[in-house]
Amino acid sequence: MNLYAVRAIYRFEMARAGRTLMQSIVSPVISTSLYFVVFGAAIGSRIPEVDGISYGAFIVPGLVMLSLLTQSIANASFGIYFPKFTGTIYELLSAPVSYFELVLSYVGAAATKSVILGLIILLTARLFVPLRIDHPVWMVVFLLLTSVTFSLLGFIIGIWADGFEKLQIIPLLIVTPLTFLGGSFYSINILPPFWKAVALFNPVVYLISGFRWSFYGIADVQVGVSLGMTLVFLAVFIAIVAWIFRTGYRLKT
Repeated sequence: MNLYAVRAIYRFEMARAGRTLMQSIVSPVISTSLYFVVFGAAIGSRIPEVDGISYGAFIVPGLVMLSLLTQSIANASFGIYFPKFTGTIYELLSAPVSYFELVLSYVGAAATKSVILGLIILLTARLFVPLRIDHPVWMVVFLLLTSVTFSLLGFIIGIWADGFEKLQIIPLLIVTPLTFLGGSFYSINILPPFWKAVALFNPVVYLISGFRWSFYGIADVQVGVSLGMTLVFLAVFIAIVAWIFRTGYRLKT
C-alpha cells in the first residue's frame, strides 16, 4: 500500500476542513444547538418522558445522527467532486495510487471530520440536557460505521454529480427527510401499527435506533438488526464504489 499517497491526500482533505472551520464545524454545531434549545428546552418542557428518558436527552442521538449523515455525505461528495471540477482528478487517476488507496484517503478524511463533529455535538449537548452513555463501545462502533458508510455514499454522489447543484439533491430531498421521519424526535413505537410498519422501510430508523440504544439501552428495533442493516448499507456502497472504478463511470469522460 502506498501509505505516503494515502497520508498526503488525507492530510490535504483534513487541512481543507481547517481552512473552512466555520462551515465544517462551527455552523453544524450551532444549528444542532438550536435544535436542543427549541426541542429540548422549549418543547421538551411540555412533553413527558419517553421510555423513562427526558425528551431533551431522548433526541440527542437522533440529532447527532442527523448531523453525522449530512456532514459525512457533504464532506466526501465535495472532496471528490472538486478534483473533477478542476480537472485534477486525472492526475490522481494516473498517479501510482490504487483505487482502494484513493477511496481510503477521501472516505477516511470525510469520516474523521464527521466523527470529530459528532463528538463535539455530544459535548455541546451536555450543556443543555442530562446525558448518559450506557454502552460507550457500541456508541463508538455505530458512530464509526455510520460515518464511513455515509462517507462512501457521499463519495458516490460526488462522482455521480456533474454540477454543484446535484451535490445537494440527495442529502436535501432524500437523506434529511428520511432522518426526520426515522425517529430522530420520537419513537416509532408511538405510531399506529400501519405507519410503524411503513417506518420500518426507512433505513435511517435502524441507524438511529441502534445509536440510541448505545446511549440509554432502549431501541425501536433490536440492536442486532440495527447493526446488521448498517453493515448491509456499508457493503452495498462498497460494491457501488467498486463498480464505479471498474467501469470508469463518470471518471473517464
